[in-house]
Amino acid sequence: MKYFLALLTIFVTSLIYSQSVEFNLDETVVTNHEVTINSKQINYTAETGMQPVWDQQGKPIAGLQYTYYKVSNQKKNETSKERPLVISFNGGPGSASVWMHLAYTGPRVLNISDEGFPVQPYGYKENPYSILDVADIVYVNPVNTGYSRPVLDEKGNFDKSKFFGVNADVEYLAEWINTFVSRKDKWLAPKYLIGESYGTTRVAGLANRLQNSHWMYINGVILVSPTELGIERDGPIEIANRLPYFTAAAWYHDKLSPELQDKPILEALDEVERFTIQELIPALTMGGFLDSEKKKTIVEKMSYYSSIDEKVFLQNNLELPFNTFWKTLKIDDGYTVGRLDSRYLGLDGKEAGTRPDYNAELTAWLQSFTPAINDYLKNELNYKTDLKYNMFGNVYPWDRTQDNNTGKELRQAMAQNPSMEVMIQSGLFDGATTYFNAKYTMWHIDASGKMKDRLHFKTYESGHMMYLRKEDLETANNDIREFIKTSLPKANSPIKY
Repeated sequence: MKYFLALLTIFVTSLIYSQSVEFNLDETVVTNHEVTINSKQINYTAETGMQPVWDQQGKPIAGLQYTYYKVSNQKKNETSKERPLVISFNGGPGSASVWMHLAYTGPRVLNISDEGFPVQPYGYKENPYSILDVADIVYVNPVNTGYSRPVLDEKGNFDKSKFFGVNADVEYLAEWINTFVSRKDKWLAPKYLIGESYGTTRVAGLANRLQNSHWMYINGVILVSPTELGIERDGPIEIANRLPYFTAAAWYHDKLSPELQDKPILEALDEVERFTIQELIPALTMGGFLDSEKKKTIVEKMSYYSSIDEKVFLQNNLELPFNTFWKTLKIDDGYTVGRLDSRYLGLDGKEAGTRPDYNAELTAWLQSFTPAINDYLKNELNYKTDLKYNMFGNVYPWDRTQDNNTGKELRQAMAQNPSMEVMIQSGLFDGATTYFNAKYTMWHIDASGKMKDRLHFKTYESGHMMYLRKEDLETANNDIREFIKTSLPKANSPIKY
């Protein structure tokens, strides 16, 4: 019955336009390609299309657009159904999977500068660092991102509660993955989840949901620029955890005092991390009762580690807002710095104010990504549709009344599966999901410390999308490649404690 329904072509009203746009809930286009990775030619197929989301009654409620890369020339003694599968999500939560798809792990990568800035002509090229040599990859667009759309009723509405919320998001995507794995005959394959930004919330929840509701066990989870995963850090800890990022961004822009600026960045960050943990958090805990002499010492060090004037810290009761930092760091040079990647500079209408006029890094990224993904899907992957490709889609209202327990859920999944490994990748100049908050998240996924050897942390000298910098594109992909290779259990070796 499901497959008869899947053949039905429906009409969907776009959230952006008022006219109806026709699309097929269940369709694929397959093309053949090749790419050279680590000096070896890889032949592969790219399958692009729609796969339905089913409700409990077996009715289609949405069509998710995906792109699936499958290697044609397997290694000796390796079959397609046993080859590792990486399932990739981006974040938002209303963001398409375009970012990691066309700039990180896939066989094609943006045509951008070595540091990640737009260049013309826009477009893409081969990715010599793609992980396609070690795993097949599927990039998934949740509802209202990319070309994915819900099924509308006769009044042009749909039940947003089925898709838009922490738990709803995980629930329907797990169902979709189950269908995908069954259709592609990948039940025997080692499976990996990778998510970026809010996508880390997704995959942390999915690891647990897939294991406990679909009995699908995951070999590894990769968290790229992770969110807080519901792990509490309000108050003094949240405020103090900002400082190492402030140091990193100031170091990049040569704003620190010479004795700190001249140190290698990781050495400078080790120093500020010690101060943050050993001195700043205890001081902030005292609030307005902090001893005046101690407060003076703390403010001097906060200024030293951030290059922001002591007076600004005092005016903010030692709590320096991110927006103030982005507005202030390079104000003497006439620029603001980016939120998601503080290497990028913006130009405000006025130097006065409390926040930058716009996100300098995001405008640069959209300039590169939007033309490239639209051209790539149409002309190389031969997927043609009149739907608008939503780089960012409408997922409002996102249900935030649901508790975010995804950090706990990830720990539970790891506990139940002794072979599951987790790797965190974080850019030092990311001011949205800072590297030190990512480290804090890792520290608190498993408070017992019994699984700390299965948690791995990597940093890069770039921002939220660290792979936009060519040097980090190579390093970060190699880190994933090594993670997959080392996390595969040995054949016929019992998985147990």
